Amino acid sequence: MILEPTDDQKAFQLRVSMFAAQRIGPAAARIDEHAVFPRALVTEAAALGLMGVTIPTAFGGAGRDYVSYALAIEALARASAVIAVIAAVNNSLVAEPLAEFGTEAQKQAWLRRLATGESLGAFALSEEHAGSDAANQQTVARLDDRGYLLNGRKVWVANAEAADVAIVFAATPPASRGRGIGAFLVPMDASGLSRAMTADSLGVRGLGCMDLELTDVRVDADALLGGPADGFKVAMWALDGGRVAIAAQALGVGAAALDEAIAYAKQHEQFGQPIANYQAIQWMLADSATELDAARMLMLKAADARGRRARPTLEAAMAKLSASEAAHRAADRAMQILASRGYRRGSVVERLFRDVRATEIYQGTSEVQRMVIAEHILG
Repeated sequence: MILEPTDDQKAFQLRVSMFAAQRIGPAAARIDEHAVFPRALVTEAAALGLMGVTIPTAFGGAGRDYVSYALAIEALARASAVIAVIAAVNNSLVAEPLAEFGTEAQKQAWLRRLATGESLGAFALSEEHAGSDAANQQTVARLDDRGYLLNGRKVWVANAEAADVAIVFAATPPASRGRGIGAFLVPMDASGLSRAMTADSLGVRGLGCMDLELTDVRVDADALLGGPADGFKVAMWALDGGRVAIAAQALGVGAAALDEAIAYAKQHEQFGQPIANYQAIQWMLADSATELDAARMLMLKAADARGRRARPTLEAAMAKLSASEAAHRAADRAMQILASRGYRRGSVVERLFRDVRATEIYQGTSEVQRMVIAEHILG
């Protein structure tokens, strides 16, 4: 049993880590403070192949394995959770399902553009009443002799501010839940589609989240990914990969929080010595290091499974649950160790503390992950 990444995977991670430290890290606070979508940095990331890590080179991607992809997302997240999520959405939730389910014409139209960063993708699944209950789609796609008409509202659509295309999920016909949902490739400049600002978020600010209003948005029948009732399958397949990426993102944020806590504990003195000398601090650091490392093993296991079979649903749920909660605890302990230095607005730990909380919510809450895991182990 080999538990270490290969030399090639490590080398790729190192390249991404250097880019993240040199180019993304210095901009992370500004991105967060102004909630500005980092277009220039996304373009730079795309030049390194980070917008299509697992997409075949024939379509402009990097053609790398899923472990390399997960390691890259973790490296990005150590510098900025925002950049990591932008890349993860474009990779796991848009480019990968297009590569898996798209027709040759759909791939020719969009896949190369997404993989190279020429275009950016969004994933429009969530609705006000279709969050954890993703099958409860109220957006409707009605078929006529000219194609489909889409009507509805999508919420918290990451990348929507800058996206050129979105995978939009809609009931076909309505009220059919998971048995009748379609996944549609919809250009963001389509007539009848409008973007609305969503509420400001606690963390991961600058992600370009917007709500989408669809009013008689017409698409051809060939805009479907798969068949008219394949949308729920497409969504769940994409979320398996997305949850591996969110686990990697959480680990990156958690590792950054641990780094901040260790550095501070070594240099900050109380009662005549560094606080790292005190057992209370040592145990917090030890717990964070152990929990993050254990979660990383689950993340790597899930990433490896994603590369070997279509639906590593159990492994992905375990990885996301473990990593997001371990990273949350690591950020919480870092806040405790830095105390007032970490609690002040604008500190690195304060930003990490806010960013990591989202990993327990999006792409399936921790409660949903536990439901998925329980369903598998109970048979």
